[in-house]
Amino acid sequence: MVKRDDVLKKSEIVDFRSPIYLQLREVIREKIEEGEYPAGSAIPSENELAAKYGVNRITVRNAIDCLVEEGLLKSIQGKGNYVLYGGDGCLEQNLDSLRGFTHLMDESRMTAKILKKTVRLADEKFSAIFGIAPEDPIHYIKRICCSDGEPFSLEEIFIPKAVVPSLANVDLSVFSQYEIYESLGIGIKRAVQTLDIVQLDLQEANLLDLTDKPNVFLLTTTSYDQNGRPLEFIQAHQRGDKLIFDVHYTA
Repeated sequence: MVKRDDVLKKSEIVDFRSPIYLQLREVIREKIEEGEYPAGSAIPSENELAAKYGVNRITVRNAIDCLVEEGLLKSIQGKGNYVLYGGDGCLEQNLDSLRGFTHLMDESRMTAKILKKTVRLADEKFSAIFGIAPEDPIHYIKRICCSDGEPFSLEEIFIPKAVVPSLANVDLSVFSQYEIYESLGIGIKRAVQTLDIVQLDLQEANLLDLTDKPNVFLLTTTSYDQNGRPLEFIQAHQRGDKLIFDVHYTA
């Protein structure tokens, strides 16, 4: 049974007439709600939880399955179980309705490889975009997006650190920035996009499995929250032979 003498708090001492996996579910839930397992982080492995609470892995798996069904955890095969939401108050947004250009691609086949993830100063360019001081910190992420193993987009993402202070601790191969926004109760209200054609340098062309210095689409996006605050700036170099852009107009 769940051990009473192993870092148990009052809510961890539950009714032992209930199934053990439900007891463990509540233990994990409280640790999520109290921030011990913050949004975007992995909870201890099934083996670690089984050893800590003196239960078998089937019990742990049943408890985790319950939390996955409730939307508190996200289970990634081969990587572990991650906290999806830290509590109530999350906003849901239909992002497709905000992307003036919608990629006609099956997102279930898409993967992203993080090339760089760091914190840097905003400098003059991004202080103007985000309305912050040049010395304020911003997150910088560079990644390759692939479909069926083939690269189609080289993306650079810039987000003020004040918007998502804990982003450095989040595994972006598991969570998109939009899931992170939702977990913080941030909703994207509108986005401004521009589309251009540019020439890649040889190093970036190689990342997209292209030869020479080809022309590619450059899609830039600035997204804003419900209060008009700029949340992120993305510039994506995209292969024209892998993407189709669909634009919808209304009178």
